[in-house]
Amino acid sequence: MSPFKGQTGLKRILNAAGYSWDGLRAAFGGEAAFRQLVLLNAVLVPLAFFLDVSRGERAILVAVCLLALIVELLNSAVEAAIDRISLERHPLSKNAKDMGSAAQLVALSMIGLVWGIVLLG
Repeated sequence: MSPFKGQTGLKRILNAAGYSWDGLRAAFGGEAAFRQLVLLNAVLVPLAFFLDVSRGERAILVAVCLLALIVELLNSAVEAAIDRISLERHPLSKNAKDMGSAAQLVALSMIGLVWGIVLLG
């Protein structure tokens, strides 16, 4: 069992919030792709509130943008874990990193597809 486990209640929530904030800062400071997605979200999310769409469509427009941020955070975490294990080139490491990149490609494609369907449909 991890020595970091065992906190309960408010202490656990405060610790988790701190770790989450640290993760966001690490991603923003160290990952250009994350910063680019934050910029994209800074444009698209407010734009979603100015468009003449239903509340449900607006929610979906915002959700797919935020999903791309989530995928990038997970992709960056996979890359960091792989690099922590070894910087040596290995086919399994390449597969893991490539799959994370593919997940982000799907998420970005989903943004384009959903925004296209809502705006053109």
